[in-house]
Amino acid sequence: MKVVLQNLTKIFPSRDKKAGKEVVAVNDFTFEIPDGKLIGLLGPSGCGKSTTLYMISGLQKPTSGKIFFGEDDVTEVSTENRGIGLVFQNYALYPHMTVKQNILFPLQNLKGADKLSKEEMDKRALEAARLVQIDELMERKPSELSGGQQQRVAIARALVKMPRVLLLDEPLSNLDARLRLQTREEIRRIQKETGITTVFVTHDQEEAMSISDLIVVMKLGVVQQIGQPQQVYDDPANLFVAKFLGTPPINVLEGTVRGGKVYIGQEAVLEVAGVADQPVYIGIRPEGFVLDENGPLSCKLSNVEVMGRDVSIVSTNPASLNPVIRSIINADNRVDVTSGTVRYSIKPHKFFLFHKDTEERIRFEVK
Repeated sequence: MKVVLQNLTKIFPSRDKKAGKEVVAVNDFTFEIPDGKLIGLLGPSGCGKSTTLYMISGLQKPTSGKIFFGEDDVTEVSTENRGIGLVFQNYALYPHMTVKQNILFPLQNLKGADKLSKEEMDKRALEAARLVQIDELMERKPSELSGGQQQRVAIARALVKMPRVLLLDEPLSNLDARLRLQTREEIRRIQKETGITTVFVTHDQEEAMSISDLIVVMKLGVVQQIGQPQQVYDDPANLFVAKFLGTPPINVLEGTVRGGKVYIGQEAVLEVAGVADQPVYIGIRPEGFVLDENGPLSCKLSNVEVMGRDVSIVSTNPASLNPVIRSIINADNRVDVTSGTVRYSIKPHKFFLFHKDTEERIRFEVK
C-alpha cells in the first residue's frame, strides 16, 4: 500500500495568547511512500516527525494538504477506519490482561462484516505472536515480561489486524542498547516478511539508517532531504543533514576558497574547480582523513584511541567548530604520539563545502 502525503501542513495555535504566534509543526510536506517499503522519519526533537506520523494515523487532522492510501483519500477518514497498525513508545499494554488478551483486543472490537469468529481470532493472534516470537508467552501478564518482550506484544497487537500501513513512534526508546539492536533487527525482519508499508519515527540516526529503505530528514517542520540512507550520508544537501548523520559526527571547520583552492587557516588542503572565492564551512567525515606526514592539513595531536580494527585520532585545529577533530584510520597505521602534531591528506569524496550564510551545499569538481 503506497502512502502519498500531498502538501501536508500542521499548524498549532500559540500557547501564549498575547504573543499570538502560531507554531508550524509540519510545513508543506509532499512525499510518496512506496508500497512495501520501510521509511525512517528522522530528526531532532520538535522537528515534526511524530506530528507527521499522527496525521498519517488520523490522530491529528492536517491544517491543509491531503493523505492518500493507495488511491483512497483518507484525510477525513477516522483512525479506526484507515486500516493502520500503531505502536507507541510506551507500549500502551493493558496490565490486567494476558499477552494473548492484549493481542486479541483489536479483533474483539471489530463489528459487522469485519467481525471474526473466536477460532479465527485465536488463529490470527497466534500467527502474530509467532511472527514476533512470543508465542510461548501468551498467558503471561505484561509485568512478567522484559521491555523487549513487551515491545513485541505491542507490535503483534498492531499486526493482528493485518493493517495496510504500520506506524511506529520511537518504538525502541525505552530499551537498553543491546535490546535496541536486537529489536530493530526484528522490526526489519517482520517488515520484510509481511511486506507492510511501514513508517518508523526516531531521533536516532544510526537506528534509522540501519533498517530503512528510505530516510526523511526533518528540521523545524521542513523536510531537508529524502533518499536512501547511504546516499544521504554520502551526499548531504546541507550542513544540518551532514551534521545530523554520522557517528562520530562530521568534523566542521571554517575555511576560505581562494583561487580554486580551499584553505583551512593558511594551509591549502584541497583544489576545487568552479567555486567562487568566498568564506565557507567545511565538513570532513571522520573516515575522510589519510595519515600523511607530508599532508597539507596539520592538527595538534591530543590523543589516540585504539578501537581494535580502527584507531581514532583526537586532535585540534583553530578553525574547527567542534571542540576536537576526530579522525578514524586503519589500525595498521602507526601514529607518532611524541611529535605533538599530526598531518593529513583528505579524501575528496568525504570532504564537503557549505555556504557560510545559507549552509547549503557547494558542489565542486576535484582537479
